[in-house]
Amino acid sequence: MIELRTPAEIEAMKPAGRFVAETLATLRDETRVGTNLLAIDRRAHDLIRRAGAESCYIDYHPSFGARPFGKVLCTSINDAVLHGLPFDYALRDGDLVSLDFAASIDGWVADSAVSFVVGTQRDADLALIETTERALDAAIAAATAGNRIGDISAAIATIAHGAGYSINTDFGGHGVGRVMHGDPHVPNDGKAGRGYPLRAGLVIALEPWFLQTTDQLVTDPDGWTLRSADGSRGAHSEHTVAITESGPIVLTDRSWLGVD
Repeated sequence: MIELRTPAEIEAMKPAGRFVAETLATLRDETRVGTNLLAIDRRAHDLIRRAGAESCYIDYHPSFGARPFGKVLCTSINDAVLHGLPFDYALRDGDLVSLDFAASIDGWVADSAVSFVVGTQRDADLALIETTERALDAAIAAATAGNRIGDISAAIATIAHGAGYSINTDFGGHGVGRVMHGDPHVPNDGKAGRGYPLRAGLVIALEPWFLQTTDQLVTDPDGWTLRSADGSRGAHSEHTVAITESGPIVLTDRSWLGVD
């Protein structure tokens, strides 16, 4: 069921958005060559505790997960792009890192993701990350009352295809509110003018993610981590966005923190 939020409810969602934005900014700043993925997860857990927030991941067990997730943060490295289950791994020079984080405050959820490279940066990795960021910007610009879901999907696809990437539509954006994943599904490819009409009060997570040379995924033995089928690298950018009569509000905006 698709739910629309009142202006007061959108206002009540802002603390969760700020917390998720601040947490990702902190984790990105503290993550470098040699940082262990389990240490990043522990740091996120500590930030959740200090803020009086609740994790959306730790007990999460959807149909596509082999078991409850058990951690509070998704850490996807190099050819992993989504749902990366943290494990005992120290980051190496040149690793492409995607951090995906969702938490709730006072019963309201926000969800966001960021990708970056630790140490030596490859041009191909930077181009991939930058494409997901441009696609996210285009998606947010299309998230206006009167448009349709297909307008968001088409905006993302135009950026991706223009950069030479193919698109997997198995996983994409989604509704956000009292729970992390709700209706509607927002695929990263589609036709403008099609799909559910966007209305003021709709809150959605928009999340372009692309792989360098494929659109096919395989699942790790951990039952969660999704990797490219051909070993090419992936990147993922995401924001929680509220559609209002005056335009989209990015609830997980990090720009006010001095980061992208």
